[in-house]
Amino acid sequence: MQSKKLVILAQVFISGMMACLMTGFFALIEFGPTWHWLLEWGHRFVIAWPVAFLFSLLVGPFAFRIASTLLGGRRAP
Repeated sequence: MQSKKLVILAQVFISGMMACLMTGFFALIEFGPTWHWLLEWGHRFVIAWPVAFLFSLLVGPFAFRIASTLLGGRRAP
């Protein structure tokens, strides 16, 4: 079983990485590889990371329950 601190810290990193990749990807599609793309990516990332973190806190327990059920009913953290 994982500690609550470990799960929350992992969610900070996971949400940050996903927000970075997703905002960068979709800004690249919209603007192409330009300086404007880099500026927009930064602005979008600053907004997206806290939102992604809050969403990960909301859906995380549900996702762990689904994964636990699919793996044979083991108890999720």
